[in-house]
Amino acid sequence: MSFSAGTRSAFYVLALTATLPMTASTALASGARSDKLVLTGGVNAIEGAGGGGLATWALIGGLGTEDQYGGNAFYTNIAMDDFRLTSSGVLLGIRDRVELSLARQRLDTQDAGSALGIGRGFKISQDIFGIKVRLLGDAVLEQDSWLPQVSAGLQHKRNDQAALLQALGARDDSGTDFYLAASKLYLSSGVLLNATVRLTKANQLGLLGFGGDRNDSYRPQIELSAALLLRRDLALGAEYRSKPDNLSFADEGDWASAFIAWQPNKNIAVTIAYTALGDIATFSKQRGAYISLQLGF
Repeated sequence: MSFSAGTRSAFYVLALTATLPMTASTALASGARSDKLVLTGGVNAIEGAGGGGLATWALIGGLGTEDQYGGNAFYTNIAMDDFRLTSSGVLLGIRDRVELSLARQRLDTQDAGSALGIGRGFKISQDIFGIKVRLLGDAVLEQDSWLPQVSAGLQHKRNDQAALLQALGARDDSGTDFYLAASKLYLSSGVLLNATVRLTKANQLGLLGFGGDRNDSYRPQIELSAALLLRRDLALGAEYRSKPDNLSFADEGDWASAFIAWQPNKNIAVTIAYTALGDIATFSKQRGAYISLQLGF
């Protein structure tokens, strides 16, 4: 018997939940009360980890504190000029120390698919398995310290279009990103700053494969975020993310966004953004609306 990638992903989530300690399983089942402040775990970034919309932060996602478990389920849609990118998945935060995430991305080529010779509405998908570990610092509790919260993580990505990626010049249809993130939260002024260094070979996050004819080695990329808490449930911010440029057939531009995140209660978060995603697969200046819905516990 064979299963689709989406079905396998669902089984991975069920297996992960089944192996949690009894206290965690009970908390998940009962919807146990969380003590974490809203918006201090970030939202689910486009690759599934806790962060902003485009960038991964050092914060551990979910609503659990150091003696609790928390998690999120999310769906994100970016409607660009010529493409549509969606991402959905789940995240589990363990005692505000470890974060596990699973996401599935899908790039819909829409009319651009015909121009690229692969057919209108051709879709490219990838699964992303992530783990993040808080190494030091606490962005919320250590307000008197200059030290930021620092976390390290990785994201393993598997694309489902190996033949197409090879034709485009990509070296692999799977790859692993490694990152180190630092987040500093100033509760008195409601300001959050984040900087992440990512080692990656991914072309357009991995949707166009990994490595290429221009370059097939890891190169450091930066992800920068700044957010202002306008009130306890509303944040305004901006992000920038540099990108590698590994494929000669199409330049790859850096990404940027301006966003607003609203969390009316601890279980629901909505993020809306304007995104500028540069050139994608020979189509220049891709811009569009980003909207993400997150359900958390």
